[in-house]
Amino acid sequence: MSVGRSVKQVIAAVAGGLLVIVGVVLLVLPGPGLLLVLAGLVVLASQFPALERFVDPVRRRAMKAAEESVASPLRIAGSVLAGLALIAAGIVWGTVRSLPFSSWSTGTSLILSGLIIFALLIWSYRRVQARQEQL
Repeated sequence: MSVGRSVKQVIAAVAGGLLVIVGVVLLVLPGPGLLLVLAGLVVLASQFPALERFVDPVRRRAMKAAEESVASPLRIAGSVLAGLALIAAGIVWGTVRSLPFSSWSTGTSLILSGLIIFALLIWSYRRVQARQEQL
């Protein structure tokens, strides 16, 4: 095995593992948990073929969850509010020094999480609309 391949496997393992961990955390917090778990599994399966058997079942569940997330205006509003709350919290954590773990690194991660929610919400909405137009 070459050094380049080993480095690629380590990077894929770390990136995929982080995506899976963040996705699992977001299963109980507001956010696109299943989609991140899916992304992590896809990255991991690219280097570790034994994990490919988990990709399709998670993909089906993630796509169903994405469709359900935009199934009603109330769910869309909830997702938008969660994204806005994360961005606002990020700004607060970046500027108010008396808060625990107050720093721009914490604030940036919260802001990025909010932006990811918006991106995935838009992606889910467009996907559902395109599917409905095909019917």
